[in-house]
Amino acid sequence: MLWFAAMSALAATLLLFYRQAGWLAGPAVETWLRARLRRGREDAGRLPERLGHPSLPRPEGRLVWLHAASVGESLSVLPVVERLIRSGLAVLVTTGTTSSAALMRARLPPGALHQFVPVDRAPPVRRFLDHWRPDLAVWVESEFWPVMIEETAARDVPMVLVQGRVSDRSFSRWRRFPGLIGRLLAPFVLCLGQSARDAERLALLGARRVDFVGDLKTAAPPLPADPAELDRLRARLAGRTVWLAASTHAGEESVVGHVHQALAPRHPGLLTLVA
Repeated sequence: MLWFAAMSALAATLLLFYRQAGWLAGPAVETWLRARLRRGREDAGRLPERLGHPSLPRPEGRLVWLHAASVGESLSVLPVVERLIRSGLAVLVTTGTTSSAALMRARLPPGALHQFVPVDRAPPVRRFLDHWRPDLAVWVESEFWPVMIEETAARDVPMVLVQGRVSDRSFSRWRRFPGLIGRLLAPFVLCLGQSARDAERLALLGARRVDFVGDLKTAAPPLPADPAELDRLRARLAGRTVWLAASTHAGEESVVGHVHQALAPRHPGLLTLVA
């Protein structure tokens, strides 16, 4: 009991420190956003959204807010968005990258809106919530932003985690801070794991109600493509061994090149694609 109380106190202290640091870091955050803008990682015309200033009006009626970090997460919830729209609900999707924003602009069905997620500081988050007033918040995979979670819970907005993912590394790290992850998971009324193992880990970390009903990524429809271009590509790849290195980061392409050189003698005609 004493250990649990100590962990709870530590969690409260860490979250308070995180909040206070966020209050003090206002000018630094804006400098950080401008630096990201110079590197092409922010949208100049929509930068105010990152500070909680909306660029679109809130639609009338009940609104479901889904937050997905980037491309993969936002793609996985498109079937959910479509189902919610068919149910007569307004839908807001937030993401944090320019690539996911471009994808949502092209793929979101009519009736669904996109905004960049505000940085995890109290003033931007409160501006965001004041404007959008969601009736339900759906978080995708493992985007546990402390201020966002606490501010949303403080407004009695039900929260659901879908595609909940807990990697080996994350599970090991969170087990060292049980009070902290338990406090972040406590407001969620339901946590759906990406796999049965993820669901089990979420329960061990303190989620109240946990289930596994399948992986949304397997339910996502194929990406749209030009049939003629797709046939042409298939013809060019016919009979060749193809290796795809997807979503690479800086420096990884050189590793891919070395792997290609090592594999090529054993796979004549090997084609390596880098995305």
